[in-house]
Amino acid sequence: MFISYNWLRELTGTKLEPPEIRDRLTNVGLAVDAVEARADDFVLDVEVPSNRGDCLSHVGIARELSVIDKSKVQSPKSEVPNTKDKTTDFAAVEIRDPDLCPRYAARIVRGVKIAPSPEWLVKKLEAIGQRPINNVADITNYVLHELGQPLHAFDLAKLAENRIVVRRARQGETIKTLDGVDRKLDREVLVIADADKAVAVAGVMGGEESEISNSTVDVLIESAYFDPSSVRRTARMLGLHTEASHRFERGTDPEGVLAAQERCVALISEMAGGVVTQDALDVYPKPFESKSVSLRASRVETITSLSVPESEMKRILDALGFVLRADELSVLTFTVPSWRHDVSIEEDLVEEVARHTGYDNIGTGLPPATLAGEYHFTEKRKRALRQALSACGFDEAISLSFIESTDAFELIPQLANHPSVKLTNPIIEEASSMRQTLLPGLLNSIRHNLNQGIRDVCLFETGRVFAAANKGELPREREAIALVATGGAREAGRAQPVRELDFLDLKGAAEAAGDAINLSELRYEAATVKHLRAGQSAKIFSDSTQVGTIGRLSDTIAGSYKFRQPVFVAELDLTAQLEMPERPVLYSPLPRFPSIVRDVSLLVDRTVSVANLMGAAQAEKPAYFIGATFVGTYEGEGIPDDKRSVTLRFEYRADDRTLRDEEVDQVHWPLVQSLQKTFSAEIR
Repeated sequence: MFISYNWLRELTGTKLEPPEIRDRLTNVGLAVDAVEARADDFVLDVEVPSNRGDCLSHVGIARELSVIDKSKVQSPKSEVPNTKDKTTDFAAVEIRDPDLCPRYAARIVRGVKIAPSPEWLVKKLEAIGQRPINNVADITNYVLHELGQPLHAFDLAKLAENRIVVRRARQGETIKTLDGVDRKLDREVLVIADADKAVAVAGVMGGEESEISNSTVDVLIESAYFDPSSVRRTARMLGLHTEASHRFERGTDPEGVLAAQERCVALISEMAGGVVTQDALDVYPKPFESKSVSLRASRVETITSLSVPESEMKRILDALGFVLRADELSVLTFTVPSWRHDVSIEEDLVEEVARHTGYDNIGTGLPPATLAGEYHFTEKRKRALRQALSACGFDEAISLSFIESTDAFELIPQLANHPSVKLTNPIIEEASSMRQTLLPGLLNSIRHNLNQGIRDVCLFETGRVFAAANKGELPREREAIALVATGGAREAGRAQPVRELDFLDLKGAAEAAGDAINLSELRYEAATVKHLRAGQSAKIFSDSTQVGTIGRLSDTIAGSYKFRQPVFVAELDLTAQLEMPERPVLYSPLPRFPSIVRDVSLLVDRTVSVANLMGAAQAEKPAYFIGATFVGTYEGEGIPDDKRSVTLRFEYRADDRTLRDEEVDQVHWPLVQSLQKTFSAEIR
């Protein structure tokens, strides 16, 4: 938002130079991106946080500046020189949807003369990037930038029956807005209507049919307070972002409606002539209730380490508009000004004091404790997991916990079928939900690396994921681990990758992580997973519990991230894994006698997995049997399309002697025949 330095000087009398104001405002949380000289003025480009709608005006910034240089804000006031009759004699106002419009005020100026604005007003508007239109429209813009209250001027003669009706739009109702576009509305859009039709989109933009023109004689000045969420939804739906909607979305001052309107009609009467009605037609069915917040002086130092005198706390908060109601035993009770929607608890007042005392004065130190610190009992295992993945060539990533809401990913079982946690006041519109999965953050990191020309990337992340709980309960939380891999496999001392990464690389990394935390062997079952490619996806089990999914990213999601190479992803429920008992570490003496191995190639159906074969062999437990290992598979010439050849190696050994071939054959071939029967296999 552009702020005029000369305008600030008029309001505060500040003697600070523009570069000093830039630095001081930035230090109190209002970052000034640039200071630019324009004619005989300087313009500050101020970045106002989304929860500080009160600073979207010159008076709002002046209020902050007055605390900094210990001055006072000269509130702009104007006296209406010529008043006559009541507004109700010429117009009527009805609010049908007070939930979306808690307050609406109308006032009429009769006999105006539409003309260009005076030079001083043109210069002020042009300095902050506003295009002059005519005296009435320019005055409404001027008051908006001065006080932060959007206003709108209607040509009274163009309002059917001189009525204002604040209502929801009818389904399919249309209006041509001031930008000349016909817009179709739905029933959730709030409109300002006359007796027949919609004449403005409430809080966003006026309608072309009721706009001020050179022939306008009587104007109706609207000043209102609209529900922020309603304006935000309407602006998004219509694809409109205006100076008015920007402020209404962040919350304007419901008690400042009449003051801004008074300022506007006084300036119109002064510059455009005309007679102002004696009063405003103010429809305010449920007046704003002020709230009080108490501040214990000691809490400032407890929370921030800043030692601030009580008198300085009072000065800061008084200059910001907080009214001291009670001062008892170092407990200060303040009435929160109606323009500060972001203040509701004691810590908010602590923040206000800390901002203006200086964040850079906050010391660093460990919090006091009476007990010795210690690691969480799972930390040792998590550290071993990280080291194992690092040894596999993966780099650790850390992503934001806030992401854009999405249902494109299958969640870990404990969070499945639960909605996401929505933020009521997101700092970034694209990060309005708490993450239910770690994968979007890692895929963003992959995309960033690819955009920088780095195509061989292996990343992992451990962190909390969230889902909504029952009303009144805290969100569900689980710790998860996710892995992503794409590109080629690199080896030490090699400039080029030796091969392309595939599913087995990710599977090996997941198994290495499981081994590092002493879990039983992971088991994989082919399955359909929402975010993975069909036929290249599996669910992961530890014992009989599903703990995650693994596979190649689906083409749909890969396309949305503009990936042009395969990306393999896995996500596991780390909480579930850490809750499982650790596999005991067993030691045994080296065998005294050699083992005998037998390799067998079995022709099996393609649906039979290696894990099925090895599991069945382990279950047989024949005499002298040590174990089975996988050798390889063959598919190609001489093998039917629906079959494949799987080669397994069986190992046999006796503890008290060297086995003879005939002894091994007596136990080996019954095992092979059992596998043939179980899986309808043939020996190759």
